[in-house]
Order: sequence, then structure tokens, then C-alpha cells
Amino acid sequence: MILTVTLNTALDVTHHVPKLLPHTSHRVTAVSERPGGKGLNVARVLAALGHEVTATGFAGGRTGAVVRELLSGTARLTDALVPCAGTTRRTLAVVDEASGDTTQFNEPGPQIGSAEWAAFLGRYQDLLAGAAAVALCGSLPPGVPVGAYAVLVRAARAAGVPVLLDTSGEALRRGVAARPEMIKPNAAELAELTGSREPLQATRDARRRGAHAVVTSLGPGGLLAATPQGTWQAAPPRALTGNPTGAGDSAVAGLLSALTEGLDWPARLTRAVALSAATVHAPTAGDFDPRTYEEVRGSVKLTAC
Repeated sequence: MILTVTLNTALDVTHHVPKLLPHTSHRVTAVSERPGGKGLNVARVLAALGHEVTATGFAGGRTGAVVRELLSGTARLTDALVPCAGTTRRTLAVVDEASGDTTQFNEPGPQIGSAEWAAFLGRYQDLLAGAAAVALCGSLPPGVPVGAYAVLVRAARAAGVPVLLDTSGEALRRGVAARPEMIKPNAAELAELTGSREPLQATRDARRRGAHAVVTSLGPGGLLAATPQGTWQAAPPRALTGNPTGAGDSAVAGLLSALTEGLDWPARLTRAVALSAATVHAPTAGDFDPRTYEEVRGSVKLTAC
């Protein structure tokens, strides 16, 4: 079983409009709702790949109830979310069909009390006993300690479970010092962590700060990975247009699934890039287009650095 942690779960609402223009009214052509938050997106992709997944984190209020109801229809995914008194946040993505661009609005999330955090820690510790790997993903809701991911990384390492961390800011800085198996920042998050805007230098510097391996998202440029076995850039064969929301989460799912299957780093990166590209061609985060996945997987450009 692969365990995903989404402390700041969400209900992702996606609107499609013919063209997004400021200061005007818009006629929405399509609406969708999905369980959201980075870790839940990762969980849904892992389940679609055939892995057994358990998703934990917080869920509360009417929005949290909708998230849990939607999760209940996902095969191979077990809901282990911890109830909270506050209401789970919503995110709103507006897709401009004319340009293919997406505009995102993210609510902050519910206030988490100390008793709720303690309840989550107990649930997490129990779930580690059956986990082959852990993904710690996304922002921290109000009330959760800024060093929360460092605590969760150390607990996973003590249990002998490899952990991938995908967050940003101070939560990333503290989490990487706890020595996770992998981190997966984007280029801006990596620059904030290391102070360097040169991706290769910054990726290697992040390894020196504690991560066993660092995989950096370069957007259309694919992934840059510094690992104990070498450094590579993996890129799709061509630029893809579509909705990029969730592409990074699909890359996390690719990396984590390949890790648990014992694949080497080139194979991990190939899968991650293909899933990320296939998500750009999917209507919502947490999904991927199977045809694009197979096409890109066979033609990923892998370069040693």
C-alpha cells in the first residue's frame, strides 16, 4: 500500500469558459468537481495505475463530506481522512478555452486545533505500519505547526518507509532537513529554498541540505533529477497545450509508483514525465489521458547532466 498525506484537502471545482476576460461576466460551458489537494491528486493517479492507495489528512464540514463521497467511488483507494471541525477548502480553476490557460483560486483551509493534529499523528503512525512508501504533499492548513512535515518525515524514516515530500516555503526548508528519500519542488520553490535560480546548481544544493534525491519540475522542460545514481533531465518530445493543473502531482505519482516497483532512475523519470504530460491533456487534476501517456512514455528525451 502507498500512503498519501494531504493535510490541506480541497474540493477542486473547474469551470471552462470560451475566453477569460477581466471585468466581465462569463458563460460557463462545463463544470466539474473532484477531490483535491496535491496528495489526493497523487492518490487518484496511483489508483488508476493499479496501486492500492490509502489517503489521509483532514476533512471537515459540508465540503469535506463531498470530498469523501467522491473518493468513495475510486477503486483501490481507501479513505483514512481524519475529521476536523472546520470546513475543507475549495479551489476554483477557470480554464480559458481560447488560450488553454488556467487561472487558479485557492482558499486557505480550515483551522486545525491541537487535539485534531494529535489525532492525525496517531492515525499516521498506525498507517505507516502497512505502507510501502509515503507521499507528503501540499500546503499546511492554519493551525498545523510549520515543522509538521519534518515530524512526518522523521516518523516515516523511523518506520523504514521511504518518503517523498512535495511542498514549499518554510515547510519545505524544515522538511528537507529531516532527510526525506525525495523532494519534488518546482523551479520557483527550489530557488526559494536554495537562493539559486540556476536549476542544476539549485537541485544539487538541495541534496546537500538533506534530501536523498531531488527532482525539480521545469514545466514544459520536464524534470531535472539529482540522485545518488546520477543526474538527468527528462523532457517530453514536444510542448503540450492543455490544462497543466495537477501535472506535478502526476509526476509525484509516477516517481512513487516506480520506486515501489523497484525501477531505476531513468525509468522513474520516464514514467513521471509521461504521466505529467498526459495530465495536461486530461480535463481535471488527478486524471491523465492514457493515449498521451503511452505516446510520451515511448519518446521521453533523457539526458545525463
